[in-house]
Amino acid sequence: MFAKSLSARRRLIASAVAVAFTAGVFAASTPAASGDSARHGRGGSHTVDLQLLAINDFHGNLEPPQGSSGQVTELDPATGTTKPIDAGGVEYLATSLRNARKGNKNSITVAAGDIVGASPLLSGLFHDEPTIEAMNKIGLDVAGVGNHEFDEGSAELLRLEKGGCHPVDGCYAKGRKFKGADYPLLAANVLSEKTKKPILQPYWIERRQGVKVGFIGVTLEGTPNIVTAEGVKGLQFRDEVETINTYTRALKKQGVKAIVALVHEGGMPASSAYNYDCDGTPNGISGPIVDIAKGIDSEVDAVITGHTHQAYVCTIPDPSGRPRLVTSASSFGKLYTDLDMRYDRRSGDIVRTSVKAANHVVVRTQPKAADLTQLLTDWKKLADPVANRPFGYITADINGRGSTALEKPLGSVIADAQLEGLAPADKGGAQLAFMNPGGIRADLVYAASGAEGNGVVTYGEAFAVQPFTNMMNVFDFTGAQILTALQQQVSGANEASPRILQVSKGFTYTLDLTKTGADRIVADSVRLNGAPLDPAATYRVAINEFLGGGGDGFPVLREGANKLVGPSDLDLFTAYLAAHSSAAAPLAPPAQDRITIIR
Repeated sequence: MFAKSLSARRRLIASAVAVAFTAGVFAASTPAASGDSARHGRGGSHTVDLQLLAINDFHGNLEPPQGSSGQVTELDPATGTTKPIDAGGVEYLATSLRNARKGNKNSITVAAGDIVGASPLLSGLFHDEPTIEAMNKIGLDVAGVGNHEFDEGSAELLRLEKGGCHPVDGCYAKGRKFKGADYPLLAANVLSEKTKKPILQPYWIERRQGVKVGFIGVTLEGTPNIVTAEGVKGLQFRDEVETINTYTRALKKQGVKAIVALVHEGGMPASSAYNYDCDGTPNGISGPIVDIAKGIDSEVDAVITGHTHQAYVCTIPDPSGRPRLVTSASSFGKLYTDLDMRYDRRSGDIVRTSVKAANHVVVRTQPKAADLTQLLTDWKKLADPVANRPFGYITADINGRGSTALEKPLGSVIADAQLEGLAPADKGGAQLAFMNPGGIRADLVYAASGAEGNGVVTYGEAFAVQPFTNMMNVFDFTGAQILTALQQQVSGANEASPRILQVSKGFTYTLDLTKTGADRIVADSVRLNGAPLDPAATYRVAINEFLGGGGDGFPVLREGANKLVGPSDLDLFTAYLAAHSSAAAPLAPPAQDRITIIR
């Protein structure tokens, strides 16, 4: 049921990876289409219409995401009101993209990273092989990598591209071998420490109907700060702008002038509405992508981004001052971006003034793509016996990913689960637990996602919340180090975009947002079980291995002593749900009273 022969594109990618030109730059391309029959565009006989369809941050969400994770916000410009729209699901995404391509002879589908990683059970249980197969079917032509492509290390990323059964878990169906991606994965700024060369192709040249477009793919330079140390072992991550500009020059030397950057870094628009007019107000977008876009070579014609899970189509001037579109299509396959432009066959370049773009909702009222439905059915036969097991009961939604609060209800539940599981002396003797908010990947939704019934939490739903299965650690930290960790939430690397740790019951403090930097933490307000935190005392603290490696901008958490390795975060989470909920006494959302916030 999964058999599929290697396509001509796949064979070409395999051979192109082995070909290098000067300074270790890989040259790769698809063969030009026979003839030159591209239809003429509005600019005259020397131009042709070109369409780019873009997605980002899919994260293995093959099935429609549940709760707020499966909604986008639509703005009514006439009234200024907004409404949520249910969106996403790969069966609908395939239909949307196929409909969008109709009538467009020159259509290229691209992705800007995090297509896999932090995935729900249907994909994550099988090391994201189902998502790669789904991307093959929806017609993905080229993808840049994001930070989550490194969750299982570079060797696993290479396997996802090249194919082959998992080195530990093997093949998942009798007689079936995983074929890998039919599209190239680009990682221009990710270098091997040994060879100092990109571990994957840095760029890709797409040729069709007389059109020649170069794509450069980069992930954020700060990837080592947000991925486990094991995941980025042996790798170097270079500056995004310098890398893109280097390969822009390389493409130009090969006569490629139409260039698009796939950048897994993003921004924060002034509105969360997908159809918000980013250019309609001053400062329509902020965040790292603004400076990156301003520094990218003017020869790059469009910048397709991701990482922040936001939706935007914004104009940011290039270094020469010319307007250039920067786009992002939210996350989880809920939107796709349609970029339309004209390609000048005489100059071989994009007519910059012709570039237009808009985000479109992947609505669930359209027909499902039958081939994707079959793909999901095949994989669900393997996953359902595990996914459908009930593990807990809840009285209402307990929001995590979908919560805009700094203290998230589901964050408190997870931290409590970690503390309870690691508090016994023989399990680590933990006195408190910290959970990073970015590791909470979904909500616990009251409404049934299948046949389990309302309020039932299945293993698959719990897995969607904690998909990394990070191993838990317990360390000795002084009170002074704990205070420093709290201060690092809102200072240093996290000052511009605070990362508020979720804390276990009994731990309280005040966060004063009227102040700046480390002063936002009111030092004498920190309490553990009602007693002031003693800077000189030693406390046992439970954190996952990602935080224990200093991830998310918490270098002080690398300084823990007397390490004890415990179960995975997922094991502790499911055990807590089983112990603290039943059909007769379901778990209610906890009160948000651990962090007092002054605004």
